[in-house]
Amino acid sequence: MFRAILIEKDADGYHAALRSLEPARLPDCDVRVRVEYSSLNYKDALAITGRGPVVRSFPMVPGIDLAGIVTESGHPDYRAGDRVVLNGWGVGESHWGGLAQQAAVRGDWLVPLPDAFTTRQAMAIGTAGYTAMLCIMALERHGISPASGDIVVTGASGGVGSVAVSLLSRLGYRVVAVTGRPEEEDYLRSLGAAEIVGRDSLSHPGRPLERARWAGAVDVAGGQILASVCAAMQYRGVVTACGLAGGMAFPATVAPFILRGVTLVGVDSVMCPRAERVEAWRRLAQDLNPTELETMTQEIALSDVIPAARDLLEGRIRGRIVVAL
Repeated sequence: MFRAILIEKDADGYHAALRSLEPARLPDCDVRVRVEYSSLNYKDALAITGRGPVVRSFPMVPGIDLAGIVTESGHPDYRAGDRVVLNGWGVGESHWGGLAQQAAVRGDWLVPLPDAFTTRQAMAIGTAGYTAMLCIMALERHGISPASGDIVVTGASGGVGSVAVSLLSRLGYRVVAVTGRPEEEDYLRSLGAAEIVGRDSLSHPGRPLERARWAGAVDVAGGQILASVCAAMQYRGVVTACGLAGGMAFPATVAPFILRGVTLVGVDSVMCPRAERVEAWRRLAQDLNPTELETMTQEIALSDVIPAARDLLEGRIRGRIVVAL
């Protein structure tokens, strides 16, 4: 038997609970993993609480991340004892995910865990940190460098934002952190933020073009905040969009794009090609400060996941949550 969070939808409604399950219930896949750590992400919290249409089939084990040790493998790239990490590919949505002590997944979804990281550190990074790195790689591909100017990071005290602030600062960028939690200023400055901007200053409609302020952006909010960020980009600025914590709408105009040549880059972590995933993890091993990673991480047990999911959606969680399995 193994323990897992199980989401069910039946005549009694939608509910999530900590359950003990038979290994025979795992999906039929070519690799089995003993999960050492998972993490709790915004999407996981939506799935667990039922506040968003994340889960595609029932019953479902949530958890879009996992890191652990291969126990059985029919895949040519992996054998028992290998350390692996998985992000996305629909796990926790349409395929049983990582908030469980055991997982059965497709080997093609896995990435070998870099030697620089423990499985705990891998989940302290998780999809949030891996997505932050994908955003930075996208900025670089579009010609943004530290010499280009300030980089703004929205949702800066959350998982993606915290890692993005730390990485960008370490790479030499001047980082402007946007947050709705002024009490987190010291935390954000400790990660390398040079300037703190209140979320309210971007939360309301403004002019189609505002004063040019930023060369690049990592946006996890969407909605009006993303529109406001675009309106305040410098000429040939680049905005990477990877989240919708502030809403799915995009109430913007074309002005920033046709008058300033702003580029809006969508960053998808779920179906990202394997080669880019491997490179993102290589860069994380090279560029992320392990000490700062620890300061943005808190660890919980599997039994604490359901209440923590509610806290995350209510904005009461800072940084990353790792789940010890």
